[in-house]
Amino acid sequence: MLAEEVLVHNLKASISAKQEMIAKVNQVAVFGASVREVVNRYKNGGRIYIAGNGGSAADAQHLAAEFVSKLARDRSPLPAEALTVDSSVLTAIGNDYGYDKVFSRQIQGKMTSRDIFLGITTSGNSSNILLALDTCREIGVPSIVFTGYEGGKAKEMADYCIVASGETTAAIQEVHIVLAHSLCECVEREIFKIQD
Repeated sequence: MLAEEVLVHNLKASISAKQEMIAKVNQVAVFGASVREVVNRYKNGGRIYIAGNGGSAADAQHLAAEFVSKLARDRSPLPAEALTVDSSVLTAIGNDYGYDKVFSRQIQGKMTSRDIFLGITTSGNSSNILLALDTCREIGVPSIVFTGYEGGKAKEMADYCIVASGETTAAIQEVHIVLAHSLCECVEREIFKIQD
């Protein structure tokens, strides 16, 4: 397959995944409920903590940056942190307790009942995200998960599970970034009363 053909094929797959997501009315509703929960947390002095692995780790950092800096309009910063960025913390926990606990241990040490957690896992079965979701339940922190395929084990563990459409990891992750940008935009609009 020529490079041009690969690009056209992948663009069509991305468009198809997004069209399928629009048709998932129940998932769009879960997204709306998760936005309202994040807004409520911010209004009560909380913050969002975000985690993922690989490309999803980069998405976690990307989204945290949008909250702290801005998405599209100048406004005050919103507190957000990606649990994927501190190499000393990650390697200490990984070495001392195992990679499965790199997020859950940070949740135990950093989060309060005012906060909210967002896990990003394409398969829905990343063991460190599952343990993070379990820890959230234990300490009374609400959780959101962006996942794909059938939702994996995370589907039953998160308070708000949004299962992105897509036949491939790439297409699912492209829907995840639309979800992330939309989440930030909706929170900005509500917190700062931004009008079109």
